[in-house]
Amino acid sequence: MNVTSIQQIIKNTNYNLDLFSSAEIAAFEELIQARESNGKKAYYVRCLIRDKDIRLKPEEVVRQLYLKRLLMEYGYPKGRVAVEFPVKFGSETKFADIVIRDKDHPESAYVIIELKKPKQKEGKDQLKSYCHATGSPIGVWTNGGQISYWHRKDPNYFEPITDLPNVTQTLADILSERFAIQDLIEKDSLRDKNLKDIVLDMEDEVLANAGVDVFEEVFKLVFTKLYDEYEGARNPKRLLEFRNTGQTEAELKNKIQNLFDRAKEKWSGVFSEDAKIALTRSHLSICISSLQNVKLFNSNLDVIDEAFEYLVSKSSKGEKGQYFTPRYVIDMCVKMLNPQEDEYLIDTAAGSAGFTVHSIFKVWRDILADEGLPVSHLFTAEQKPPRCADYVRDMVFAIDFDEKSVRVARTLNLIAGDGQTNVLHLNTLDFDRWDETTTQDEWRDTYNEGFRKLKKRRASKDGHRQFGFDVLMANPPFAGDIKESRMITRYELGHKANGKLESAIGRDILF
Repeated sequence: MNVTSIQQIIKNTNYNLDLFSSAEIAAFEELIQARESNGKKAYYVRCLIRDKDIRLKPEEVVRQLYLKRLLMEYGYPKGRVAVEFPVKFGSETKFADIVIRDKDHPESAYVIIELKKPKQKEGKDQLKSYCHATGSPIGVWTNGGQISYWHRKDPNYFEPITDLPNVTQTLADILSERFAIQDLIEKDSLRDKNLKDIVLDMEDEVLANAGVDVFEEVFKLVFTKLYDEYEGARNPKRLLEFRNTGQTEAELKNKIQNLFDRAKEKWSGVFSEDAKIALTRSHLSICISSLQNVKLFNSNLDVIDEAFEYLVSKSSKGEKGQYFTPRYVIDMCVKMLNPQEDEYLIDTAAGSAGFTVHSIFKVWRDILADEGLPVSHLFTAEQKPPRCADYVRDMVFAIDFDEKSVRVARTLNLIAGDGQTNVLHLNTLDFDRWDETTTQDEWRDTYNEGFRKLKKRRASKDGHRQFGFDVLMANPPFAGDIKESRMITRYELGHKANGKLESAIGRDILF
């Protein structure tokens, strides 16, 4: 049998075999038998546990491949592995796909593995019910392409874990493993899912009922994890701290708060100095377990882009007519305008700073090529030539009037600029009031250094109407009208043909 036959079995389903190596699949193919029945071809294999021929349907293909892995890689003996394990729900009995029996109490389930539901949420819901009914402390869901491992911490909470314990390990071994940046690269859970889906799972499990601002708390956690990875990338021997390693919930919260405080000190101006993580200890523990195996840094920060844009869109965007520019459109614009290291660049409606960040990456690659240095998948976090940080600090500017977007944009630019950024919280269209805004102490504490650099680009010292930049990229808001006459009067397009002011004019027109 060849691969196309397996594809025939799993076609038009959500099952696939990306989880398994070509060697595993090839070995499995050799065991499959094709049979004719009523003029139709069907495929069978000898079940490793039941010791009888089983017809292959999509979930059975995945089950047999995973059974082989449990026996060969994890080392579990056949006597501890069961299929179609009965689970009692009152008078009703259901059957779990695979169960690893408890070593000391064989009648009890130690691990339950669910394959029947190809979508993660459905599979996890079924797993929960089986774990509740049996008391199993570990649950696994896979559709052959993705896999998730959970620790049933108590009846209400399931925390993600990095892997399944092998036959000689305990759950505590998995929770307490030493973990550096290279380990994160090898176990990156984003190979199987995306960060937005993980955040959605966190919302569903914890955040929706936590009584907190979801944007703020997820932002704090992502900000903290970015710092942990950033430090790990620059010191590969350093153990990552953004991990649930089996300590008490109180100890974990203290550890993460300390890490957050150090991140705030490194990248100031995003959170207040006294900002604290507001999640309860139990909620924080689950969120850390959900995020700890996610590698946020990659070659273009698009992982973070996607999650931040989801959060900002959900919390504040739609009603202001602001919508994020697709990343392929940004990449096209950057290639067309081709910003250079010696050119000043600005985005006057920055959002989460997609144009500036992608321009920074383009120029960084140019610099690395000029200096004969390689570009790795962690190059956004790794130490780079001074020219790279100088470009971000001195040549790149961004402005937006939405406070949450500005904080996200500053985070990405602070990382790129090694602690400095020129992302400013200002209203581009209301430039006459900038002097009023920029004299406020709280604003100056955060933005004054970048504003000082921006003022050097003014065409005239008498106002903020015109600036000298080499490259302008922006995707301004396309909804919402300006109705204030003091703003409209400054613009030629704000006047009718007879010279009278328009009563209202769209923001996009003024941009």
